[in-house]
Amino acid sequence: MTYSIAQAAERSGLSIDTLRYYERIGLVDPPARDSGGRRTYSDEDLGWLVFLTRLRTTGMPIRMMREYAQLRHRGDATTSRRKQMLYEHRTSVRERIAELQSCLDVLEYKITHYEQIESTFVEGITVEGITA
Repeated sequence: MTYSIAQAAERSGLSIDTLRYYERIGLVDPPARDSGGRRTYSDEDLGWLVFLTRLRTTGMPIRMMREYAQLRHRGDATTSRRKQMLYEHRTSVRERIAELQSCLDVLEYKITHYEQIESTFVEGITVEGITA
């Protein structure tokens, strides 16, 4: 199946401008064109776009994504280097998750603390609105 640039943008969650930018910087191979010269994307193209989106969401710099895309373009001979890049990036993602978990723990603590204060405050008020 083929998709227009608008459909590819919608399905991948990227903007049309981002798709064109990714093509311009070499993250995405130039897509096929229809008889009118309009870009058409395949299911394989969409799969690659989803993968790129995941890499970007995890914080991989564009520079590294470009290197990965160039290696991918060279084929199976680059599998070891691509795997190594993903191992290294996975380590940084795990570190970021741990950092975020620590921040979440602090937020949870503060929320619980404020709920306890509010609970104590509400329990200390009588029906007439006078503090006991």
